Parts: sequence; structure tokens; C-alpha cells
Amino acid sequence: MQTTKTLIVVRHAKSSWKYPALSDLERPLNKRGKRDAPFMGELMYQKDIKVDVMISSPAQRTLSTALAFAEAMQHPTEKIVLAPEIYEVMADTILDIIQSRFNDSWQQVMLFGHNYACTDFANWYAKPAIDNVPTCGIVAIDYSIEKWSMADKNNGSIRFFEYPKLYTKKKLY
Repeated sequence: MQTTKTLIVVRHAKSSWKYPALSDLERPLNKRGKRDAPFMGELMYQKDIKVDVMISSPAQRTLSTALAFAEAMQHPTEKIVLAPEIYEVMADTILDIIQSRFNDSWQQVMLFGHNYACTDFANWYAKPAIDNVPTCGIVAIDYSIEKWSMADKNNGSIRFFEYPKLYTKKKLY
């Protein structure tokens, strides 16, 4: 019996470069990031997206994005798992984490990470390819599998791809 499991990959919201003395891990969200993260979390709430767990890189900008989503989606913050191995990884590492670390009782997982891994991972399933998953972009991938260990590069399909600029007024030049 196959079931559907869903991975929702979220690239962190826009970060600030205002304080050059901060390490990359310590960089906070900028004004746009602080606006976009709750907005996109609310969008997921409006789409009735409910996740079993949120997994986040420990980088400040990424965790802040996850916390904003959790609040907007009414998801308990204690169900946010910090995963240092998500910071500065390649798409293959994300797949390894899914296959070896995800609990099979989880049906929907939201993973907060960084580029280029987010875009590269999404492009295993995107037809046509996604040029770039922008900051605070969201890609939901459905897998028809019973266990997360069965997930691979070939058996997922994109359910949706959302990002903030789809919802903001376009500037006319």
C-alpha cells in the first residue's frame, strides 16, 4: 500500500548584511525577510497545510523564518527541530537526511534551508526547471511512498511552487 508523503522545502527569507562583523550563522532577517516570512506562513495556513514537523538549519535567518511560519501556521514551536547538517549542504545531503533521519510516521515535513541546495533539490522534480528558488520560496514535493527511505531523485512530483513576488505588486518601469 503506497501513501503520499510530502516534503515542503522553504528557502529562508531575505537576510540582512547590515552587520558585517556577524558570522554567516548569525545574520538576521532584513526588513523584507521579516515581512515575507509571516506572509508566506499565512499563505500555507490558508492552503490548509499542516505539517508533522518543521526542520531548520540553525542559521539565525533560517530559524527566524521557521518561527514565523510556525506562528502563522499555528504549529507548535517545540516541533521545530534544529538540524545543523542542513547548513551549507548539497541537494544529495538533503536526500540522505530524508532517507535516513525522517520518521515514517511523519506524512508532511517542512524543511527550512539555504540555496543552492533548495533550488538544486527542487530541480530533480521540476519540469521545466526552476531557475532559482527565491528567498522565502516554497516548493512542495509529493512522494507516493510508504517510507521516507524510499524517496529518491525520480519518484517525487512538485505539488506547488510559491514565492513572495507572486503576491506583491509588480513595479512598472
